[in-house]
Amino acid sequence: MTTSEERTYPLVDIGLARRLEKTEATANIEFVEARAKVAPALGAQWQEIGGTFAMFDGAGSPLTQTFGLGMFEPVTSETMASLEGFFKSRGADVFHEVSPLSDPTSLSFLNERNYRPIEFTSVMFRPINQSFRLGAQRNETVKVRLIRAGEESLWAETAVKGWSEFAELADFLRELGEVNAQSKSLSFLAEMNGAPIATGALGICDDVAILAGASTIPEARRNGAQLALLEERLRFAAEKGCDTAMMCASPGSASQRNAERHGFRIAYTRIKWQL
Repeated sequence: MTTSEERTYPLVDIGLARRLEKTEATANIEFVEARAKVAPALGAQWQEIGGTFAMFDGAGSPLTQTFGLGMFEPVTSETMASLEGFFKSRGADVFHEVSPLSDPTSLSFLNERNYRPIEFTSVMFRPINQSFRLGAQRNETVKVRLIRAGEESLWAETAVKGWSEFAELADFLRELGEVNAQSKSLSFLAEMNGAPIATGALGICDDVAILAGASTIPEARRNGAQLALLEERLRFAAEKGCDTAMMCASPGSASQRNAERHGFRIAYTRIKWQL
């Protein structure tokens, strides 16, 4: 069960927002760096410009955008011009994912330069410590472990099977899964009776852990695989010194509801802006 110490939530302020935004930016930086090694011809790279992290993972990739606009420094016209140049010079559209706690200059420049809002994301968090346990009953036949060397393709294929309802995106998702498994993020596999049935990923930045990569193959759903993956990843993160965990989801989605059932709270709702 959760303890009173684990339930002591920090206040949602600029300090917490900076920790969360830096953690997600770092996770995406690690992915882009892995992409550059796996597919050097793509030209994947990232750059910090005026305290904002710009990511290029290929034109059209959902990772090709910025994080942290206005979070670490006020936005200037020079910053905006440099960020836009970073993407335009690589043939990509310009996207910024912006926290409502960012400096007011960010909103001013987004409006001034004719950006439009296109997407919302719930950024959620919860405290953790080394005595962390979820209150829900675990399925003891489901075992969770870190993947071993040489299992990167197994992790990616299991993840793709879990997203099988998006058949038209299979190749793209397989590519993402293979790059993610090669990145610095930690890849976890859930097994039932020795067979892989679900995946999850974990990134760590300072004392914040970010959860991603959740996928369960259709025939093994409702067996508690994601519950097991959630608990084991959070326990692992706490053992590595993390005191806060975060994840992101579409507002009102099943992913958000499940996270809230397990103690996550919404810190704020981010808006993605397109030039």
